[in-house]
Amino acid sequence: RLLTVTGVQTCALPIYAFSEEKIDFLSQEKKQFETPIPGGQIIFPKDHGAHTKYRTEWWYLTTNLRGDDGKEYGCQWTLFRHASEPLTRSGWEDRTIWMGHAAITNENEHLYTETLARGGVGQAAVEGDPFNAFIDDWSFTALDHNFSKALVTASGNDFSYQLHLERTAPFVLQGIAGYSLKSHQGQASYYYSQPFFRIDGELKIHKRSIHVVGQGWMDREWSSQILAPDQKGWDWFSLHLSDGSKVMLFRLRGNLNYISGNWIMPNGDTTALAENDIKLEPIEETKIDGHLAPTRWRINIPSRHLLIETKPLNPNSWMSVTFPYWEGPIRFTGTSQGTGYLEMTGY
Repeated sequence: RLLTVTGVQTCALPIYAFSEEKIDFLSQEKKQFETPIPGGQIIFPKDHGAHTKYRTEWWYLTTNLRGDDGKEYGCQWTLFRHASEPLTRSGWEDRTIWMGHAAITNENEHLYTETLARGGVGQAAVEGDPFNAFIDDWSFTALDHNFSKALVTASGNDFSYQLHLERTAPFVLQGIAGYSLKSHQGQASYYYSQPFFRIDGELKIHKRSIHVVGQGWMDREWSSQILAPDQKGWDWFSLHLSDGSKVMLFRLRGNLNYISGNWIMPNGDTTALAENDIKLEPIEETKIDGHLAPTRWRINIPSRHLLIETKPLNPNSWMSVTFPYWEGPIRFTGTSQGTGYLEMTGY
């Protein structure tokens, strides 16, 4: 099933076409799949699990960490599910493809790997109660039914990590009660986050162990069509502010950009930000593996008196995987200071 190409596990099966012009598998709609609707209710713990009637979904963890060596680190753990039909089949008849990404980033290195699996044969799955997501020997597992504690593991050729998570606030519904618009034409997803994970864990980089502590952000989305036909990709930010607040922002790039965001208070209360209240301005680009991506940004939210500039921990955080993208930890300064993560696709 698996073969190794330049140190990254990938799958011999053809998956879906990717180009810089269009992320096809996120923009094509198949009518037999269900689509998110306004007023749809997210229910815990059920919705931590897989949604087989929707085409695409993901479970996403990013972490900002500091090691006992005094250095900053970022970790990423991602599991994607993509189905070719909304039917539940067993064994080799299953039509689901699973894709996992894992990475460790510091100021000098960006180590990453990818693994792919097919559904139905025990190589990858997600259950909701208690939450358990795995692909091969990677896992993201809640240690109780309330998802108050969890353990996350992954490994690549030159790295591995084991992270103990403890959440300190409720899960956060993004958009309007979990219904997150992605375009002015009405594309949408169901979307919630857990930006209040406290983390204690261990990284191994080139066989060297490093104890780390810090904070993590889990994102959870599912849909059957996310991008409008003219949209080329997105820029997504998660920000941990110095006062304990959290901010989620994204920009879908198209003929007319679509911008959205939520301001999350330290107790988990959230307020949707008006699109015209969010200013995202690229201020510096980096060329990586032939791709030019904006790695420094100015962010202005006038209603919240937030004006910051972001800087990547490592500008060379390109994920050269099946669907290439930039993903890495950031720092920011200005009216608030803190850390976060930036993801950019379609460059």
